[in-house]
Amino acid sequence: MNRYIKRWIVTLVAFVITAATAYGMVPVSQEQQLELIRAAFPDATDISDKAQIPDGTAIIRTVTQGEKVLGYAFESDDVVSIAAYSGKPVEMLVAIDTEGNFKLSTVLEHHEPILLVGIPEHTLFDFAAQYLPLKLTDRVKVGAANNSDVISLDAISGATVTVMVVNETVMRAARKVAQQLGLLGMSEQAKIPPSTVKTDVFTKSDWVTLTGDGSIRHLSLTRGDINKAFKGTAAEKNIAGKGQHQQEPFIDLFYAPVNIPTIGRNLLGDSEYKWLMGEIKPGDQVIAVMGEGRYSFKGNGYVRGGIFDRFQVQQLDKVISFHDSDFYRLNDVFIEGFPGFSEMALFIVRAQYEFDIGTPWQVELLVRRQVGALDSVFTSFFGDYMTPEEYITRPEPVVEEEPKPLWVSVWEGKVFQITVLSISLVLLTIIIFLQDWLVRYPRLLRNIRHVFLTYTVFFIGWYTLGQLSIVNVFTFVHAAMGKFQWDIFLLDPMLFILWGFVAMTLVLWGRGIFCGWLCPFGALQELINEIARAVKIKQYELPFAVHERLWAIKYIILLLLFAVSLESLSEAERYAEIEPFKTSIMLKFQREWGYVLYAGVLLFVSIFTRKVYCRYICPLGAALAIPSRLRLFDWLYRRKECGQPCKLCANECEIQAIHPDGTINANECHHCLDCQMTYHSTDKCPPLVVKKRKARKANKAVLAENQIPSIDITDPVKN
Repeated sequence: MNRYIKRWIVTLVAFVITAATAYGMVPVSQEQQLELIRAAFPDATDISDKAQIPDGTAIIRTVTQGEKVLGYAFESDDVVSIAAYSGKPVEMLVAIDTEGNFKLSTVLEHHEPILLVGIPEHTLFDFAAQYLPLKLTDRVKVGAANNSDVISLDAISGATVTVMVVNETVMRAARKVAQQLGLLGMSEQAKIPPSTVKTDVFTKSDWVTLTGDGSIRHLSLTRGDINKAFKGTAAEKNIAGKGQHQQEPFIDLFYAPVNIPTIGRNLLGDSEYKWLMGEIKPGDQVIAVMGEGRYSFKGNGYVRGGIFDRFQVQQLDKVISFHDSDFYRLNDVFIEGFPGFSEMALFIVRAQYEFDIGTPWQVELLVRRQVGALDSVFTSFFGDYMTPEEYITRPEPVVEEEPKPLWVSVWEGKVFQITVLSISLVLLTIIIFLQDWLVRYPRLLRNIRHVFLTYTVFFIGWYTLGQLSIVNVFTFVHAAMGKFQWDIFLLDPMLFILWGFVAMTLVLWGRGIFCGWLCPFGALQELINEIARAVKIKQYELPFAVHERLWAIKYIILLLLFAVSLESLSEAERYAEIEPFKTSIMLKFQREWGYVLYAGVLLFVSIFTRKVYCRYICPLGAALAIPSRLRLFDWLYRRKECGQPCKLCANECEIQAIHPDGTINANECHHCLDCQMTYHSTDKCPPLVVKKRKARKANKAVLAENQIPSIDITDPVKN
C-alpha cells in the first residue's frame, strides 16, 4: 500500500511540474506593433510616435500618407482599462480609419488563466479578428445571434467573460478616441438639441417695443466707423469724408428672426406670415433684414452671380451665405410705428445648416473698398442677436449615457442561468433545514440527492461553467491585499452567486454543503461511484490511520500554491492545474491528452473508492475547511454509543469522515446525511434497534400480565 501511495504522489508531482511549464503570452514589442500597423495601412508613408490627443486623454498614433490622414492606431490601455477575469486588462492594439472602420484588432498581452493553461491562445486572436469588417458605430455583442438589432460575435466556449471584456475594451476605446478626435460627428460633450419656437405664444406689439426689448436688433454704422476700420490697410488713402462728415450715417441695419410669431406676425401681418411659414421647409429659419443709408446690404452681386456677397450670418463655427433662391422681397410691413426703410429682404437659413434659434448668432456686413483696377480690401462688421427666452423652448441637454458596467450586461444576458441557480440554492437550503425530517425517509432523500448531484454536474458544471476553483480564492485574497474591485468578481454571475452562498454556508454549517452538493467535479466522482456500487463493483478503502495521514496532502498543496501566489499569481494559476476542473468541467475534456489523462485517472479511481481527489488532493477543499472550524451550527447528531461500541456509521461513511471513536470530522464531512439516516433509523441504528427490541419485549410482558385466564364452560357429555 505504501508503494502505491508513493507512486501516486510521484505521478502527481510530475504532472504539476509539467503543467507549470506552460508559458504565458509574450508581450508584443513596439517594433512588432509598427509592423502590424503598416500591414493594416499599406499606403501609409508615416506612423507618428504616440501622442496625447489635444484637449483629450487618449494616447494615439496618427497614420498618414503624405499630408493625408489615413487613420489612427492605439493601445487599449492608453485609452481605457477594463479588468478581465484575471483582474488585469487584456491589452489590445486597435486601428481605425477616418471613416470609423476597424483596420486592426489584435491582442498585445493578457493574463487570463483559462488561456494561459487551457483554451488554445489562437482562439482569442481569432476572436479579435472578427472586428475587421465592422465600424466603431456598430452595436456589437458577444453571443447575441438571436438579436437582429446588434452584430453578434462568436464567443469562446469556456472563456466567455474574457471575450466580453475584449469586446467592451475594443468598442469603448475606439469610440472614446473617435469622440476626442471628433470623427463621424462624435463628441464627448453633451449634445444640446436645438431650441424650438413657441408657436402658440403671440403678443400684439409695436416697433418701439420690439426694438426696445431686443426682439428686433439694430446695427448702426457711420462713415467714421467705416474709415476707422480701413485704417492701416491699403484702402486707407481712399478714406472719404472729413470732419463733420464722419458722423454721417453709413447704414442703419435692423434684423430679426421671423419664425417667432410675436415678431413675424407683427411685421408681416397674419396672412403674409401664414403664407411664408407654408413656403419654407421644416427646420428652415427666416431672418428679416431692413436697412437705410448710403450702403446697400444686398448689393448687386446676387444679380450677376446669384449670391449675396455683402450679407451673411454666423453661428458658432458656421458661416451661412445666401443665394437668390434663399431670398424673398419684403414689400410691406404692417407693424405699428414702423419707420420705413429703403431696402428690405427676407433671407432663409436652410435646415442643412442646423441653425439653432436659441444659440447666439451674428449678422455679418461685408464692406469693400477698391484699391486698384482689380484689387479690393474687405472688412466686416457684426451685429449680435440673442433670442429672448419667452419666445423659445430650450430642451434639456442630451447627455450620452455612460456605458453600463460590463458586469451589468453580463448579468442581463444570463437571467435564465441566474434564475435557475438561485431557485436551486433556495431548494438546497430548504433541504438542509428539513434534513431531520427527510432523513427519516432514506429512499426519498437519496433520490433527491442523486437528482441534485446530476443537476450540479450538467447545469452548474457543464452548462454554466460554475465550477469554483482555488484560483478564485487567490484572486480574492490578492484583491483584498491591493486595490479591491467588485467589478472583477461580478463579471461571472454564476461564480459570484455560488461564492456568496458558499460563504454563507461555511459560516453556518461548514464546507460540507459545497463539497457534498455544489461541486461539479465532486458530484461527477460521486455519481460514478454510485453507478459502480449499483453494479456491484468491489470497493476499496485505506486503513483509517493511513487515510488520516493523507488528509494532510491537500493542506500542503494549498500552502505551496499560496506561497507561489505571493510571488506571482500567474505562476500560482499554472500550478493550480492540479485541479482537474478546467479539463473535466470548463473544457469538457477538449484538451491536450496529458490533462485529459490526469482527470480521467481521478475519475477512474472513483469507480473503486469514493472521491479520492476530494479527500486527499483538493486545495479548494482545504481552503474551505479552514474557516469551517468557525461554523455556528452542528446539525449532525451523535449518540454516546457512537464509536464505542457501535461503529456502524464509521464503517458506512463512504469518505471516511467519521473517526473510529464516532466523532464526525467536520473538516472532511461532505454533508451527504447518510449517517443521519442511520442515526434516525429504528431498524438500522444499533442503539435504536436495541431500544426497539426492549420496548417490544416490555409490551409483550405487559400484555401477558394483563391477560384474563380462560374458563371451560362446556357441559360434560352424557353417555
